[in-house]
Amino acid sequence: MDILVPLMIGLPAAGAVLLLILRSPDANVTRWGALLVSAASAACSVAVAVHFFAIPNLAGDLSDPIATRWQLAHTWMDYGSTLSQGLRLEFLLGLDAISMSLVLLTSLLSLVSVLVSWRSIDKRVTEYFVCLLILQTGMLGVFCAFDLILFYVFFEFTLIPLFFLIGVWGGTDRQRAAKRFFIYTLCGSFVTLVGLVWLVSLVIQRGTVDSPFSLIEIARSLHADPLPYMVQVGLFLTISTGFSVKVPLVPFHTWLPLAHVEAPTAGSVLLAGILLKLGTYGFLRLCLPMFPEACRHVGVPLMGTLGVLGIVYGALGALAQTDIKRLVAYSSVSHLGFCMLGLFALNVQGITGGVMQMLNHGLSTGGLFLVVGILYERYHTRQMSELGGLASRVPLIACSMIFICLSSIGLPGLNGFVGEFLSLAGMFKAQPIFAIVGTLGVVLGAWYLLALLQKTFFGPLREPHHIHHPVADMSWREGVILAPILFFCLFLGVYPQPLLEEIQPDVERIVRIYDPPSTLANASPVTISE
Repeated sequence: MDILVPLMIGLPAAGAVLLLILRSPDANVTRWGALLVSAASAACSVAVAVHFFAIPNLAGDLSDPIATRWQLAHTWMDYGSTLSQGLRLEFLLGLDAISMSLVLLTSLLSLVSVLVSWRSIDKRVTEYFVCLLILQTGMLGVFCAFDLILFYVFFEFTLIPLFFLIGVWGGTDRQRAAKRFFIYTLCGSFVTLVGLVWLVSLVIQRGTVDSPFSLIEIARSLHADPLPYMVQVGLFLTISTGFSVKVPLVPFHTWLPLAHVEAPTAGSVLLAGILLKLGTYGFLRLCLPMFPEACRHVGVPLMGTLGVLGIVYGALGALAQTDIKRLVAYSSVSHLGFCMLGLFALNVQGITGGVMQMLNHGLSTGGLFLVVGILYERYHTRQMSELGGLASRVPLIACSMIFICLSSIGLPGLNGFVGEFLSLAGMFKAQPIFAIVGTLGVVLGAWYLLALLQKTFFGPLREPHHIHHPVADMSWREGVILAPILFFCLFLGVYPQPLLEEIQPDVERIVRIYDPPSTLANASPVTISE
């Protein structure tokens, strides 16, 4: 494990450097090189997961707000001899069941992104795959970082390759989309940085931890001796700003639809599937364990309101769209509102549902963007007014789109149902009004996605006028790309219990801060029946 986890993170970056140095004139060599590197990193993540989940479920002391089953600490700077109070910077990596599941999702979608770009990218091929691999390193690093500096560096590092993916290989309005994405997210992250510096300075002044940058030590220290209420509120509001932009929560969402529409297919898949989860993961990893009073008294009403607003606004925005990709982009705003409702329910069912929604949204929305990209390669349009009755022309693509739309709707038996149900059930226990209004998003979600299917795939055949030849159905390569996503959408819908059981102990460590000990002592495993 001490070798595999750093190797999993570092391989894509090393492969990117190697591709730049070699710079083969044959684009296929570059494609195969990127595929091998991404596959090797994915294989490392699978090996780590096999070893990780083979470890007995170590619940340990539930009073510990953050714990890991595996941790690697390497001290690379030590200022203890020059400062009156020692300051040690560490390359601190760790894994719990929540981060492990997100690592697996990242590896899957990164590999899918390389494959889906095989034919669609024909300019600056080397630079394109270098950006994809660097982005993979950044995403994996965020989920494995248990050090504040390392977390923030990886969190910000993901902006650079995605900026170039959108700005160079995007659509006609790609430069405006890239600038808006970069400015919005960077400004939000600067506010988060102010909060993190403030937090570290307070921890250093207290002198209660050996390493003031370790997420684990900070959380333990603040759990044993909480910060004053107003300080918690200030830290929560500043640190959560960057996460709110990244999710994105309404009204910080305006960069997202344009970025999705203009990004290449792989960029949209990774943006929706992984990068938006960096915001929700930040709330889960930093805000909930460290600022409990602020989360309870300020976070629940604030994030609950913004979450419900995002659910309804995103759904209504999706209903108003004529561009399929823009419709899916607004659906992300809506579906991530369910995730925020779950996290800020502050109970086992809600937070478990929020984590499941993070994973399920990555699969379902990533799959939607893949199918939209496959259609665009054939018809060079995403306007629903120019398409219709495509099920008779491309039945395999139509079946895949129907399956993923039903998953995104939350049909029982598919993965989307699990996360939404648990999130709403958890929030109903905490703040029923948020859950009741949020349920409207389920109805609206079915409306806009079923309307998309009806207009695009059913009725009389309607194709763009510039198409003068029969359009081919799904190829074997596209089938290979979509198959694992379809499989996990079905598997997590039919049998989510193993994953629920794995993540529950890590969720309980956080919930223990908010619930009396007796509540969790008698708690039963989370199941859909609850």
